[in-house]
Amino acid sequence: MQYTDLPLYTIKPSKRARRLALRLDPLERIFHLTVPLRCPLERAYEFADTHEEWMKKALSELPVPQPFIHGAVLPVLGQNITLDISHNPSVKITSIKEEGEMLYITSNLKDPGIRIERFLKKKAKEILHVKSKEKSLTINKKIENVNVRDTKSRWGSCSSDKNLSYSWRLIFAPPHALDYVVAHEVAHLKHLDHSAKFWALCRSLSDNFVEGQFWMQNHGHELMRYGAAKRSTPRQE
Repeated sequence: MQYTDLPLYTIKPSKRARRLALRLDPLERIFHLTVPLRCPLERAYEFADTHEEWMKKALSELPVPQPFIHGAVLPVLGQNITLDISHNPSVKITSIKEEGEMLYITSNLKDPGIRIERFLKKKAKEILHVKSKEKSLTINKKIENVNVRDTKSRWGSCSSDKNLSYSWRLIFAPPHALDYVVAHEVAHLKHLDHSAKFWALCRSLSDNFVEGQFWMQNHGHELMRYGAAKRSTPRQE
């Protein structure tokens, strides 16, 4: 990692890379500079230098991080939820209760962020499982499992053995965007490619294909601002 006046970046040698490339990690707020093995480091440093203005601009355009702290407002399944966190050293476990537009957290932890994340992951898994099941039934396809993870490269995935996996951060997306991702992965149960038939099925399974796809492509990176997990912006597959 370099420590000049440039934005922070890490150097990642790669056997497969054929050219120098910079990629921004929106959570860490650093850049990863991929360097082909035979490329001199001096050339890599020069490459970063020439992209200084682009790097600074990209950083300035990132959404402001929103940690899980008292008073934070989170968009959860299309509804703004306010965190009400109470620190109580005498309680043995962290309790989380959802009431209307409030999420009440009482914990002996000074930072119950991990517990809040666990609660939201469970909630995300429940809604994603229900939606996936509903859509799979319309095309007569069976789902083996539905999992949620803090994925580093994908919003969702569908394996050849009918296992679906999603980023739990989709819970912060508008309902039509989350629905589009589910439709995308369920469509892969029938077409493990991105053929015309796949896209036609994805469109038919989506509540609002155009708006959902547009939001994920243009605003998906905003989902990474919530909490403190260290991941890069996922893509759709």
